[in-house]
Amino acid sequence: MRKTNYTFLCAVLALAAVLSFISWQAPATVDPKTYQPAVYSTIGALLPPVIAIALALITKEVYSSLFVGIAIGALLYANGNLELMLNTMLFNENGGMITKLADSWNVGILVFLVILGIMVALMNKVGGSAAFGQWASQNIKTRVGAQLATIALGVLIFVDDYFNCLTVGSVMRPVTDRHQVSRAKLAYLIDATAAPVCIIAPVSSWAAAVTSSVPKGSDINGFGMFLNTIPYNFYALATLLMMILLTVMKFDFGSMKLHEDNARKGDLFSTDARPYGDVDEKSEYLPKGSVIDLVLPVAVLIVCCIVGMVYTGGFFSGESFVDAFANADASKGLVLGSMVTFFFVFCFYMVRDVMTFKDFTECIPMGFKAMVAPIMILTMAWTLSGMTGLLGAKYYVHDLVAGSAGVLKMFLPAIIFIVAMFLAFSTGTSWGTFAILIPVVCNVFGSGDTHEMLVISIAACLSGAVCGDHCSPISDTTIMASAGAHSDHVNHVSTQLPYALTAAGVSVVGYLIAGGIAYFSESSMALISLPLTLGMMVVTLFGLRTYLNKKN
Repeated sequence: MRKTNYTFLCAVLALAAVLSFISWQAPATVDPKTYQPAVYSTIGALLPPVIAIALALITKEVYSSLFVGIAIGALLYANGNLELMLNTMLFNENGGMITKLADSWNVGILVFLVILGIMVALMNKVGGSAAFGQWASQNIKTRVGAQLATIALGVLIFVDDYFNCLTVGSVMRPVTDRHQVSRAKLAYLIDATAAPVCIIAPVSSWAAAVTSSVPKGSDINGFGMFLNTIPYNFYALATLLMMILLTVMKFDFGSMKLHEDNARKGDLFSTDARPYGDVDEKSEYLPKGSVIDLVLPVAVLIVCCIVGMVYTGGFFSGESFVDAFANADASKGLVLGSMVTFFFVFCFYMVRDVMTFKDFTECIPMGFKAMVAPIMILTMAWTLSGMTGLLGAKYYVHDLVAGSAGVLKMFLPAIIFIVAMFLAFSTGTSWGTFAILIPVVCNVFGSGDTHEMLVISIAACLSGAVCGDHCSPISDTTIMASAGAHSDHVNHVSTQLPYALTAAGVSVVGYLIAGGIAYFSESSMALISLPLTLGMMVVTLFGLRTYLNKKN
């Protein structure tokens, strides 16, 4: 061990010496308008997130892996100059960590997380979560029922994926724990009902993001296009079907099976990594609480967040509800909604006399502490995405997709799905992938192409972005699902990946079918690809179960 440490130290010193020499030879200050790193808009621009993801999966350590990815991205941007690397990593106005934390949209999301953390602490303190768990234990009798209830609640909370992850986790965690559902499985159910539900819900922050990504000069109605893509969003629909089938069939595969088998024996985590285990075991609540102390705050939160989002979109200034949602500022709307709910919860609990003012104030730091881990990961994930942007990754992907248009266009939806999946996986952002690829797709198809092919290709872009976001360890939605389930983040990623890739494989075949039909037909006959894709999903799962049962 000591020899290994010495070797590592020598390697670090040698690297520092080389970089110091490069720094001495090169200027530390650059003109951001003209400066370009050596790997700009090349495949090397995707190296930082790929390294971060690989390290996270190998070492099972998220924080250090993300930091290494950020450092490598800054080093590539600086062309080896240490001084410029540090300034880029911390202060670059287009991607540095300080800049990301100063961004009002990002800060709004962090404030929203903290308020939700405080509200969860309040619900636990008054006994609302425990009372709901007792009610659920009387009405939800089986593990299958607990999982189906989790899926149903996730589908009902379709307004925003962040809100979905944390709310479903806080409400259903006591129920799934009681029925011995592993935390990894709970995290998967939460994650698979977050982005996949939001991307097919017309009234959601995701619909607004997609609508705003359509080029204004393209004569395409963004919201109308979003509605047309819903039946072609194969990954989202296949994932929802897959969740239900896995639950009803009582079937799991991959590393998830180990977690579920151990959960039935009483071990909900299967590993020593239990970031929230002590909090769960030591949580105390007052006996005065009832189910209404959890249900009403959650209901008010949903209503207030919807009102907050349409308010930011101008609904109360004369805009229609649809237009207001399309123009909504999700971050600002969620903060407004959660803040109003926070004051409502304070008054509600005080009037009901279920907690004292001292108890209320004690829950504020408790809720903040519970969100420290996801806040740290989100901050570094945003910074890593910023480093990838500084390296011109989006232009590399733009050229890659535009170049593929010369191939037979019947294969283009499948190609777009794969590219969008890879980009979202590497950058950890669906919305960023929308912003990059949707304008490209709109420009690839000319007036001579069928409208149906355009709709399918944009749907493939949305579907691939959600899939990549679903798989990525540095995705904010994946991070929030881990936080909501109180699951170790790496456990969640490693157990979810086989499920996500299974749905992705079926979706690729679905887009090949849809693209082929749309290429040879100018009608909406391509819609037949939806039942075919869902049918393939059913056959795949039954085939997997039969194969694994024979193998065991």
